[in-house]
Amino acid sequence: MTIGDQPTTAELLRENVLGVIRTIYDPEIPVNIHEIGLIYGLDVDASGAVAIRMTLTSPACPVATTLPPEVEQRVRDVPGVTSCKVEVVWDPPWNPNMMTEAAKLQLGFL
Repeated sequence: MTIGDQPTTAELLRENVLGVIRTIYDPEIPVNIHEIGLIYGLDVDASGAVAIRMTLTSPACPVATTLPPEVEQRVRDVPGVTSCKVEVVWDPPWNPNMMTEAAKLQLGFL
């Protein structure tokens, strides 16, 4: 929520966290995990606690054991973040329609 026209601390922190997430790439896909559509939910509270719901392109993804911990560590390093929890979910299953238009264009889906 905003107070007047000023973003709240949680909103500013959320934008900073999103900025970091946009720098994380699945090593097999040259597009960041946000644009690919792997981030299903991002909650930031006023205390700086961050909760992320994410998925992978498949349960057999080669980075299934390394990508979620990387996301968690990189987000923990954002100034103002007091904690971070990453939950990997499989419902709904990821599919190419979850990518942004820019990602689809970059990967030749359009």
